[in-house]
Amino acid sequence: MKNKIVTFGELMLRLAPENYLRFVQSEKYEATFGGAEANVAVSLANYGMNAAFVTKLPAHEIGQAAVNSLRKFGVDTSLIVRGGERVGIYYCEKGASQRPSKVIYDRAHSSVSEAEESDFDWDRIFEGASWFHFTGITPALSEKTAAICLTACKKAKEKGITVSCDLNYRKKLWSKERASKVMSELAKYIDYCIANEEDAKDVFGIEADGSDIQGGTLNTNGYISVAKQLTEKFGFQGVAITLRESKSANDNDWSGMLYTEGKAVFSKKYSMHIVDRVGGGDSFGGGLIYALTNGYSPADAIEFAVAASCLKHSIEGDFNMVCLDEVKALAGGNASGRVQR
Repeated sequence: MKNKIVTFGELMLRLAPENYLRFVQSEKYEATFGGAEANVAVSLANYGMNAAFVTKLPAHEIGQAAVNSLRKFGVDTSLIVRGGERVGIYYCEKGASQRPSKVIYDRAHSSVSEAEESDFDWDRIFEGASWFHFTGITPALSEKTAAICLTACKKAKEKGITVSCDLNYRKKLWSKERASKVMSELAKYIDYCIANEEDAKDVFGIEADGSDIQGGTLNTNGYISVAKQLTEKFGFQGVAITLRESKSANDNDWSGMLYTEGKAVFSKKYSMHIVDRVGGGDSFGGGLIYALTNGYSPADAIEFAVAASCLKHSIEGDFNMVCLDEVKALAGGNASGRVQR
């Protein structure tokens, strides 16, 4: 099948207390799977796209359970390498009101973080592919994964494959200095850069004037400047920025901007009451890739991506379990939430 979309990263076991219990309260944890690039692949598969996820997972039963979590949504898992000793884990405590959500990583020495470049045959992986997506989380895992990402990006560009990257800076994984060095090299091969209000500042030192991230105040004009600076520095075809205005852990305003061909377009703004925000940025990325690969205009593409992500905030777990018609309905203005009979 042609027009395959390939994503590469780590698929982790997610352990979360039930409802809004804190880690120290909970006596049992809900076990699911998730990870940035895997989340994007699930979104794309749910929209009917040919999405393949690439990683390395152990050959034991927990590794197989991780693979199965993607297969049931129609993600192509045939390119996943099996081997290594462990599946990475992350613990997720959902925030409420003024108490923020909290994530604790237990992913050191996971199979993919210790993978070798020889594990991945990118000529085979990219056969029939038109798009390659990864995030800044993957090169942050280890020097080995950073090198693998660079090899993949170079091979993708050789083959004329579009490359997208969500910067996704994670301070618990690497320093700003290391992120800037590694991502600046990778950025040479990226066509579409996805970021939020913090990433461009943390990774590249580029920030929007007049915005207060902690206070939830955004200066939309400042983000046009950020996107323009990123484009001029790295030659991106497009820069997409998610705009989150946090009123509390439960209530956010959500919108987005796409800057391409020297012009910026903004989506409508949604006032969201959040069920689970983990994976919200990944669902935005999945929506954007779907829209751009299907010939949407910049204005329609950003509306689709933001609508997809808005819906994800209403769904438990990492994966955005919505269909194409649901996203189109919301992007088209049906935001009432009324029962569909």
